[in-house]
Amino acid sequence: MPLNTRPPTGAVPWPLILLEGGEKSGKSFTAALLSASPKIGRTVWLDLNEGAADEYGAIKGARYEVIEHDGTWPSIIGQVAAAKEEAAKASEAGDLPLVLVIDSMTAEWDLLKDWADQRARNSDSGKAKLAKNPNAEVQVTMNLWNDATARHRKLMTILMTFPGIVIMTARGKDVAALDAKGRPIENTKEYRVEGNKNLAFDASCWIRLFRDKPAVMVGARSVHVGVRPGSDDPITLAADWSLEGVIFGLLKCDPANAHARKLAELQAQRTPEQIRDEALETTTDFKRIRELYAEAKELQYDGVTLENETGDEEQLLKILFRVGEERKPKAAAQRAHLTPVNGKAAS
Repeated sequence: MPLNTRPPTGAVPWPLILLEGGEKSGKSFTAALLSASPKIGRTVWLDLNEGAADEYGAIKGARYEVIEHDGTWPSIIGQVAAAKEEAAKASEAGDLPLVLVIDSMTAEWDLLKDWADQRARNSDSGKAKLAKNPNAEVQVTMNLWNDATARHRKLMTILMTFPGIVIMTARGKDVAALDAKGRPIENTKEYRVEGNKNLAFDASCWIRLFRDKPAVMVGARSVHVGVRPGSDDPITLAADWSLEGVIFGLLKCDPANAHARKLAELQAQRTPEQIRDEALETTTDFKRIRELYAEAKELQYDGVTLENETGDEEQLLKILFRVGEERKPKAAAQRAHLTPVNGKAAS
């Protein structure tokens, strides 16, 4: 495979801004104020259990539209995807940028946590445990957490590649610090953003709001206003700061040259076990096994050893070759073959 490169553009991408802070610190209010800016086009507001969208429409100059959804994940993700399509249309037409506000990402992650918890409770083991003790603790297994994280990741991929401006709000607070084993450390607290653990990582700009002191820019992925962890202190914003000033002033986002971030979505490859299991199904014919053999070679599973159908350890390619030979049509036995592991052609 040849090396595939291109020069960087140096252009500022559309911002994905995280506004987080304690209760009543002005997160939603600040997002609503942005909609009054003459530098932006439509603003669409996705209210997730915060309830501020309707009331803040009375702010002088505010001009946003409330997205309607039914509270289910398909409805929420569908509306976000629809907002992305509208943002793309505005960008292609040369219109002012569309703004998407999600209030809040804390509620989004709570929804996914509840979904994982309900699945754990409705599992066979969960039902059995609750039948014995209705108040029993049901553990959410890793596969369920992985499913919840995959849903969140799908949402974040849309937001990170959004062809417009995205404002995410989230709650933040001091919590008890934990040691390596998850036990509280006495008299020690740490600040935590309430949401998926990667939320702040994915944001291109992270702003923290307080009720009793000026807001600070905790971090920003920017050559114009970068905040280097361990080197630079968070930037204290002016008392009259605004999202408009941050986006078009500090971050220097130019709608004429801004672009959506390009993310090559990583593709999950099939495991050796999945390839083996499909090959061992009685309905898998010789042609399909040849395809599975080629897939295993491409994924570089040449030396992978795993349990075969009799419980013995055997290399995956040898399993595929052996099963393929067993299922080779007699009429094609002389003209169709696989290349065995030792490199000699089968007769």
